[in-house]
Parts: sequence; structure tokens; C-alpha cells
Amino acid sequence: MNTRMLFVPILGLSVLAGCASRESSNVYGAHEAQREQTVRFGTVESVRQVEIQGKRSQVGPLAGGVVGGIAGSTVGHGRGSAVGAVLGGVAGGVAGSAIEEGVTRKNGLEITVKLDNGDLRAIVQEADTEFKPGQRVRLVSSGGVTRVTP
Repeated sequence: MNTRMLFVPILGLSVLAGCASRESSNVYGAHEAQREQTVRFGTVESVRQVEIQGKRSQVGPLAGGVVGGIAGSTVGHGRGSAVGAVLGGVAGGVAGSAIEEGVTRKNGLEITVKLDNGDLRAIVQEADTEFKPGQRVRLVSSGGVTRVTP
């Protein structure tokens, strides 16, 4: 079996696992629809670029382990093939985990907002909307999640 033919769909699954962004100001999950949210107003004090760490689920290591095990089993015969499959599976699992984390890593913003009541809040979210110091914004909060929106 051609391991490259397996790698592409498995990598695709890893990417899809990380696509359901929870760090965006523009993406809501279905469970968030029709829920009341608290809205506060303020002014952006500062914006700093940050990196949001990628996801580490079981998909990447599992997929990498399968591909690595299949590739490793083609090395040698008999016991050599079994050893190759085990080593390939371990190496593939490690590589799959690293690939998944890298593919799902995102550019983010740490946005510090001075609320109208004088309190300061810092929120980290995906860098899918541009913010500038002095800009009026809304902080939309629900269930412990706060988004900054223009």
C-alpha cells in the first residue's frame, strides 16, 4: 500500500480537527447561538501580536502512528519488519503530533481595552480583525469567553 495515499487524507483530518476556531471574534459554535451575552464598551489601549498555540488532540499522533507503522513494516522481513513497524509507528506518532500542532497554530492579538468604567481588560483572540489604539470596541462575553469586536 502506498503510504503517501494514506498521509494526505490523514493530514486533512488533522487540519479539520483544528478548524473549529474558538479564538475568533467572527466564529461562533452552534451551541453559542441564541444565548444571551453581556456587552461592555471601551477603548483599545494597546494591541500586541501573539501566537496562539496549536491544538494537540489524538488525531495527529494516531494518524502519524498508522502511517509510520505501515511505512516501517515495509523495511526488512520477519522480525525486522515488525521492529520497523513499531519504530515507524512511534516516529510517525511524534511527527503527527508536531504536524497537527503546527498546522493549527494561529496568529493572535492581545488587545488591552479600557472599559468605560475605567477597568482594564486584556483579551487574546485570533488576528482576524484589525484593532488600533484609540478605537472604540465592544467586549461581548458569555460563558467565560470574551470577544473584542469593532
